[in-house]
Amino acid sequence: MRYAGGWMTAADDRILEYLSENETGSPAKMKREGPIRYSRQQINRRCKRLAEEDLVRHLGNGVYVITEDGEAYLEGRLDTEDWQYIDEEVSEGIHNDSTEDTVTQN
Repeated sequence: MRYAGGWMTAADDRILEYLSENETGSPAKMKREGPIRYSRQQINRRCKRLAEEDLVRHLGNGVYVITEDGEAYLEGRLDTEDWQYIDEEVSEGIHNDSTEDTVTQN
């Protein structure tokens, strides 16, 4: 079970799944090769937001890679609403190295 934050969309899961399976990808490549039924512009916007939330990292030239937090979300180990790991004692280093239980949303 995944714990999606209220800021997330269905496109975010598809993008994270694609990056998890393919290691890297650009919005154009995800649109062309992946099962993502959104425009390249929408994929690009969501990749930028996922990068802001540290679920993916922008490598440059429009190429993204999934982060450890992104993988943890896909595996149902990270709640992206309150940025807490599920069933884990250690939550150090979650979402911008915050030591608080919650993160103020933009």
